[in-house]
Amino acid sequence: MTADTKTPLLEVSNLRTWFPSGRSEVKAVDGVSFSLAPGEVLGLVGESGSGKSITGFSIIGLIDEPGRIVEGSIKLEGRELIGLKPHELRSIRGKTISMVFQDPMMTLNPVLSIGTQIRLALEAHEKIGAAEARERAIKALAQVRITEPERKVDFFPHQFSGGMRQRVAIAIALLHRPKLIICDEPTTALDVSIQAEILSEMKELVAELGTALIWISHDLATVASIADRVAVMRFGNIVEIGPALAVLTRPQHDYTKALLDALPSRAKPGQLLLRGSGVADAAPPPRKASVGDLPPLGSPYLVIDEAVKRFEKPAGFIKNLAIKSGIAQPVPAVNAVDGVSITLKRGEVLGLVGESGSGKSTLGRMAAGISVPTSGTVRLADKPVMSSGRSPRKITTRVQTIFQDPFASLNGRMRIGDILAEGPLAHQLVTRAEAPAYVRQWLAAVGLDPAFANRFPHQFSGGQRQRIAIARALAMQPDVVVCDEPVASLDVSIQAQIINLLIRLRSELDLSLIFISHDLSVVRHLCDRVAIMYRGRIVEEGDAQAIYDNPEHDYTKRLLAAVPVLPQAA
Repeated sequence: MTADTKTPLLEVSNLRTWFPSGRSEVKAVDGVSFSLAPGEVLGLVGESGSGKSITGFSIIGLIDEPGRIVEGSIKLEGRELIGLKPHELRSIRGKTISMVFQDPMMTLNPVLSIGTQIRLALEAHEKIGAAEARERAIKALAQVRITEPERKVDFFPHQFSGGMRQRVAIAIALLHRPKLIICDEPTTALDVSIQAEILSEMKELVAELGTALIWISHDLATVASIADRVAVMRFGNIVEIGPALAVLTRPQHDYTKALLDALPSRAKPGQLLLRGSGVADAAPPPRKASVGDLPPLGSPYLVIDEAVKRFEKPAGFIKNLAIKSGIAQPVPAVNAVDGVSITLKRGEVLGLVGESGSGKSTLGRMAAGISVPTSGTVRLADKPVMSSGRSPRKITTRVQTIFQDPFASLNGRMRIGDILAEGPLAHQLVTRAEAPAYVRQWLAAVGLDPAFANRFPHQFSGGQRQRIAIARALAMQPDVVVCDEPVASLDVSIQAQIINLLIRLRSELDLSLIFISHDLSVVRHLCDRVAIMYRGRIVEEGDAQAIYDNPEHDYTKRLLAAVPVLPQAA
C-alpha cells in the first residue's frame, strides 16, 4: 500500500518548528513535507537532533512553549490541526491520533493501577461504567499479548518488565481505534525477542484496524521490517523519501549511504566501520601499572567459577513471625546468576548475550568486583577480585566497567578533568602535578578535544559522554573492561565510532573485554567468543562465528531468528 493509491489521511506541508536559543533560534524542523495514506506505515529515520521526534510532537500538538510552529500545514482528513484551540486538540489526541513514547513511563502513572489508567483514558473520550471499563481494559491487554490480563489489569507499572510496560502503552494508544499512531522509538531499549513480538503485533494491528503508523527510529533494520516507505531526516529536513526497499538498498543521498555504512552488519567482523572514520589518532598515555606478572595473550585470565547471585527480599519482624507460625509463606529467592563458570582469556573479547533478566549484567557486575557473589569465586590472574570476610570490597583496579548510561554514571557536579583524574590520583597512578597532562592525553585518545577537560557532563552529547566514560575506565590502566550495553540507544554513526574506538584501544592496549549487549549484530562484529545466558545460566558458549552460523540451543536459535535484518540490494 502506498500513499499514491489512497486519499491521504495525513498531509504535512512545509512544517517549520523552531525553539528560541539565546539570540537565535534552533530550527528543529525546517520545511518538512510528506503525506500518509490510511493503513500505511512510514518510517521516519535519522540521528538524534535530526528533528524526527519534534515532527511527531508537532503533528500531535505536544510542542511546549517557547517552542512553536512558525509555518506550515498539518491536515488530518482534510482538517487543519495547526491553530486548533487546546480543547479541540484534546478531543483529537488519544482518540483520532495516539502516540507511543520511547519511555513507557511517560505514558504510565506509577501510582495508579493499569486498569485505572485505562479507565481514565476511556473516560476522556466516552461515557463508560466501571464494569465495562474493566472489561475493555482486560481486552486491551489481551490484544497486545499480555498473559493473564484478568489478574494483571490490577498490577501497577513497577510490576511489569520494560517490554510489558511498552505493550501496555501500546494498548492505551489503541483503545479508541485511532486513525493515526505515532511511535517514537518504542523498541529502542528492548531485547530483540520482545522487539520482534511488538513489531509483529503492530503489523497485525495496522492490517486489522487500517490504522496509519509513523514509526520514528534510528534503527534502520527495525524500520525495514515494518515500514512501507522511509523518510530520512537530517538537520530538520527530509533528505530522502521513498519505498523502504528502494531507500535502504539503493540510497541516493550521501547521508543515507553514510548511515548504512555505519551498520556492523555491512562490514566484516573486526573491521572499522564508517570506512574507518571516527577513530582517534592520538595514542593513549604509557602504562604506569606493573605488567610484568601478566600471563601471555590467549591464556586464561579472568576465571569465574560456579558463581551464584541470589537476591532475597528481607522479611520484617512481623513477617518472620508469620512465617514461623505457618501463617505466611517465605518470600522465594531469585537466582539472578545460577552456577555460572566461564573463562575470559587475556586479549580476547567475550560477548555476553541474553534478554533482560537473564543475569548477564549481574554476572558482569560480579566480574568487575561491584557485586559480591552469593557463592562461587571470581579470580583475576589467579587472585581474588574481591576481599573475603563480612564486608568484602574490590581489591584490584585491573578490572573496570563502562556502564550503559554515561550520564547516570558521571557526576554532574564535577568537571570532566576532575572525573578522569579522581581514580588515578586515589590509586597513585599519577601525581597531582601529572594529572592535567594525563587527562588531556586520555581525552585525545578517545577522540575528544583536550580543552574539554573544564566542561561538565551536561555540556556533551550522548556519544561524547560515552567516550568520557571509556576514558575514565581506561585511565585506571585496567587489563579487563566490562562493557555493559555501552552502545545501547546510540545513533548508528555514534555507535560505529564507539565500536571503532574499542577495536583500536583493544589492539593498542591488549585489553580483554566482556561485552554485554542485546544487540546481536554489534556482538558479532566485536567479539571473538560468545556466551548465551538464559535464566541465570549459560546455555551455549563458543566461537562467535560458529554460534552465529550454527546455533545449537533452541534459545540461541530463537534469539538469532528475532534479529531484524536489512534487505539486500538486488
